[in-house]
Amino acid sequence: MATVGRIVLGLRLRDLREKAGCSYEEAARALSVNTATVRRMEKAEVGLKPLFVEKLLETYGVERPEIDAFLTLVEESRKPGWWHRFRDVLPDWFGLYVSLEGAANLIRGYEPHCVPGLLQTEDYARALLRTGFPNAPDEEIERRVALRMGRQRLLEKTDAPRLWAVMDETVLRRTVGGPEVMRAQVDRLLEAMELPNVTLQVLPFDAGPHPGMFGPFQLFRFDIPELPDIVYTESLTGAVYLDERPDTAAYLEVLDRMGAQAVSVRRTGEFLGAIRKEF
Repeated sequence: MATVGRIVLGLRLRDLREKAGCSYEEAARALSVNTATVRRMEKAEVGLKPLFVEKLLETYGVERPEIDAFLTLVEESRKPGWWHRFRDVLPDWFGLYVSLEGAANLIRGYEPHCVPGLLQTEDYARALLRTGFPNAPDEEIERRVALRMGRQRLLEKTDAPRLWAVMDETVLRRTVGGPEVMRAQVDRLLEAMELPNVTLQVLPFDAGPHPGMFGPFQLFRFDIPELPDIVYTESLTGAVYLDERPDTAAYLEVLDRMGAQAVSVRRTGEFLGAIRKEF
């Protein structure tokens, strides 16, 4: 599974190669591999082998102390994250998401179908997962619930990221797990709104069409200088991660426009309270 650490190191390798004026072909010759391998290392699509990294850094003219420090970071990046123990129920393409989520200082997103995973109750998550994996045994469902609850500890950290989520009203109107589960879920959202790092808004039906109607997505921002904003979108069987500036800027603009159309932050609690009474 790719991790934020591996992404950062890949970007640093790319920057060092470009600074040295070294082409992909020259870097590949130094390793006796094809250019695709070098490209995949820089894009964090493969693990970083210390011997390969050391040879590349030597080729780029990097001094020995900096090489040794870089190799130490490579070893750190190879250590599994806490979510690795859930690899039996965690697709490779979502492992990167969890890593990005844990490293971000800002998470913004739009959810048209269900409550954001970081704010779901156990019962709500369990009902969703039983629908998504109808043939899975109870043990597997509970593993998936435990993973989702584990991710939520992120919001309890002293350096917790800011979470700003816009939900479509459909999220609150679609009953998941029954009225009792939904009441508890709305209560969870109201509690989360009390946290200084959580901002919630609802896009009501009467707001009309909006620019995010193509589907759910999340945008991650980081304190790490090497990391650009990264946008995540998913399909039934995979995901896409976007980090090119024109792409992320377009998603950021959509989030800003939806935030302007949604119920104000001040009135969101009132809106949620009114919906709760209907269950």
